[in-house]
Amino acid sequence: MPARRSRPRRALARNPARGARAETAWREFAASFARAGMVPPAEPGLAAVEAAEGTAVLLLAPRQALTFTGKCRLRCLYGAVRLLGFAVASHHPGLPVFSPATHCALSLEALPGARPPAALRQLRAAARAAMRAHRVRRQARVKVMARFSSDCAVVLLEHLDTPVTRFLLSHPPLSRLFEPQKKEESSFTPEDAVLASVGIVKCSPDRGLLVSESTYLALEELIQACCAEDEGIPVVLVCGPKNTGKSTFNRYLINLLLNRLPAVEYMECDIGQPEFTPPGCVSLSSVTEPVLGPPFTHQQTPRKMVYYGQTSCEQDTERYLDVMKYVFSCYKKEVPLIINTMGWVKGEGLLLLIDIIRLLSPSHVVQMDVCDWKAMAPLTPEHVHLQAGLHTKGKQQPKCKQLDVGAAESWKCSEGEDASVPQYKLLYVHPEFPRAGVAGEARVHSGILRDMSILGYLGHLQYPDIGAVLPLHSLVPYQVPFSAVALRVIHTDVAPTNIMYAVNASWVGLCCIPDEVRCQTDGPVLLTQTPVCDCLGFGIVRGVDMEKKLYHILTPVPPENLRLVNCLLLGNIAIPNCVLVGQQGIEGEIPYVTSDYNYSILGAGKLRKKKHFKRKDFTFECDYT
Repeated sequence: MPARRSRPRRALARNPARGARAETAWREFAASFARAGMVPPAEPGLAAVEAAEGTAVLLLAPRQALTFTGKCRLRCLYGAVRLLGFAVASHHPGLPVFSPATHCALSLEALPGARPPAALRQLRAAARAAMRAHRVRRQARVKVMARFSSDCAVVLLEHLDTPVTRFLLSHPPLSRLFEPQKKEESSFTPEDAVLASVGIVKCSPDRGLLVSESTYLALEELIQACCAEDEGIPVVLVCGPKNTGKSTFNRYLINLLLNRLPAVEYMECDIGQPEFTPPGCVSLSSVTEPVLGPPFTHQQTPRKMVYYGQTSCEQDTERYLDVMKYVFSCYKKEVPLIINTMGWVKGEGLLLLIDIIRLLSPSHVVQMDVCDWKAMAPLTPEHVHLQAGLHTKGKQQPKCKQLDVGAAESWKCSEGEDASVPQYKLLYVHPEFPRAGVAGEARVHSGILRDMSILGYLGHLQYPDIGAVLPLHSLVPYQVPFSAVALRVIHTDVAPTNIMYAVNASWVGLCCIPDEVRCQTDGPVLLTQTPVCDCLGFGIVRGVDMEKKLYHILTPVPPENLRLVNCLLLGNIAIPNCVLVGQQGIEGEIPYVTSDYNYSILGAGKLRKKKHFKRKDFTFECDYT
């Protein structure tokens, strides 16, 4: 006889992780019948029926869950289901769902709904009418209604094919992105065949999201704080080492909040793994739709975005803080704000995190760390108050890191700095999934995830009404005169005579600086300093016409926004190799691809950190050569 769980009964009853452990819960339920001398009921099987070509109807009993890999469009016809914290009811439109093999599998769980009292006949009629409205075949309706109960959930799953996923899957390294990496050793049932026709594969609940008790308690407290109207608007900062589940925690929290609020603000400070933009950005986004997939499936234009140009800020932490402060100034404090931070929490990274907490003044700090070994000290308000940061000083520290006059005034590093203890609630979260906290044991290398985000962004170049994937070199680029935009290489110094070699076939940020771009010649116009300015999107410089003085830029940014672009920023973010190597329809040598490469060439080595450089205001410089 299985032993009872030791966790509190109240916490178990409301724990959102129960869906991923539905099989264990059913065994305990059946064991209670056996202890009472009764015959336990049969374990409910998964009811999936083909509704039409590429469409299936799924019936789930209360608390029954389906853990799956793949992609589909989900619509709840009757009852309610929960997916990554978001409750999907019959009034919601169809939602795109993405569960690739590179990430934790999603679990779809039927919610026990508190439905108004009605006769079973009326409930059956409502479910039958919903299936008819979505053209479910009569034979499928009969099969579903044979197992129907008043507290079940009926879900419509449709095959999903978007321009972004088509573009991603067209690259050979990602062609099996939505297929399970390991085959499950189980018999292939008719229900599995129905799900496969839609585009999803059932997998073990162990591959789904494992929500620890500390995670659940932190989520519960944050939801209560965000829904309370008399305690101010919460600002939640999430921090912790790499591979501790910060991004998954943020998605879960966003979805839970969207069950109760119309919108949530999200500030991305992790320039290595952003959620809604390509890498190298600090951004502020207004989230109104549930997040039901990894970053490459929901690339969007934020309300405010700055292109930092690198995946790590070690080379210039001062500019990183200036960028963060600029983006944060756009937050209006009308809805809750979730702030994601980098996984760099050792050495100077931890000191920088203390600076970030002082700058953004959160109301709640969620510190994620593994129980067995602590990668970072507890960031209590008292510790942040006393500890010196990288650019700010603690209460008992006589000096802070030397800054220029402007930065010193901005960061208030004077003797009269406010010595009050910061007021925020610290919440500890201890992830319990396998390999938690081990940076080298992540499912997929961070560089591959960054490439996937860039490809997801470039997928918006594809036409939605064309089924075939168009190669990027077959698309018509924009022509931009040299004199219309200023140019700046962010991460290194490039001689003006070599600037066009660096720009050609590069990933650039399309930005807007406040000053008018003026030059006496036909360019190019070069900036001597990197500006902190709005980024409106990204593009690929497909070519440079030196005779006509034109940049050829390929970008999904709409024309009305392109009219505002007057600056191109080139950073240390590269176009994914598969884009250059996999160019179709080209005979002979592939453009921009070579096997004759010498690492002794100046600039081919690893970049080194440059510290203690005094920063200046950016100015224009014209190339007269």
